[in-house]
Amino acid sequence: MLRFALALCLTALPAMAQDRIPSHCIALARDIDRVIPAAYMDPLDEDHVRIRYLDHASFAIRTTGGVTVVTDYQGYIGPTDFVPDVVTMNNAHRTHWTDRPDPRIPHVLQGWDDLGGAAEHRLDLGEMLIRNVPTDVRRFGAVRPDGNSIFIFEAAGLCIGHLGHLHHIPDDNQFAAIGRLDVVMVPVDGGYTMDVAAMADVVRRLRSSIVMPMHWFSGASLDIFLADMSGEFEVVRTGLSEIDLSLQKLPSRPTIMVLEPEWLP
Repeated sequence: MLRFALALCLTALPAMAQDRIPSHCIALARDIDRVIPAAYMDPLDEDHVRIRYLDHASFAIRTTGGVTVVTDYQGYIGPTDFVPDVVTMNNAHRTHWTDRPDPRIPHVLQGWDDLGGAAEHRLDLGEMLIRNVPTDVRRFGAVRPDGNSIFIFEAAGLCIGHLGHLHHIPDDNQFAAIGRLDVVMVPVDGGYTMDVAAMADVVRRLRSSIVMPMHWFSGASLDIFLADMSGEFEVVRTGLSEIDLSLQKLPSRPTIMVLEPEWLP
């Protein structure tokens, strides 16, 4: 299968590979310009981030210098021996975590605290800063406080958020802690997390330039979500598994970009 990346590029300010452009969670509106072939491990333009949808709620996020994180890691990223620098996990159910992560992974970040209370992460890798905002897990009438984390990845000046297994609309303090997300990965299953209307309200409040649906199973709930949001968001069914993003070139209209899941080869 051909793998493509959506190139969103302008000339970037020069920076050392190990440095991170400070993120203020503010997006600059520009137009998407072109699509070019690329593979996940191909070189990445300076001050860009590559995002690949792997499966379910797992994305691989890669910086120019090669820092790579996998979200909602459940032990498999494809028929590859590649080892990410960081994996994040949530444990609402088993397809979002593993108790046997590859021991070669330097940083395994749980979205919950085994000892109770809230997980707290602020991992600075130079090119990327990773932090979390805890939310509750609410299933079958029971509430597990702080059982889920929204992970935020700040790289190349972008704020990229992954909502994890979000079960409720965040409160004002949680929205404030999240900040302004330029890119957000959103579960749109319609029931296992939240209903589509409630999730759409979260997306509207986050005001992200790019929304990436995930956790959509057969696609029926995805279609409902896209239909509900199409009046306010541009909808792009990319047909691609990955895209390259830069702060200087984000869509001028808030855009839902549908990626097709594909494991790393």
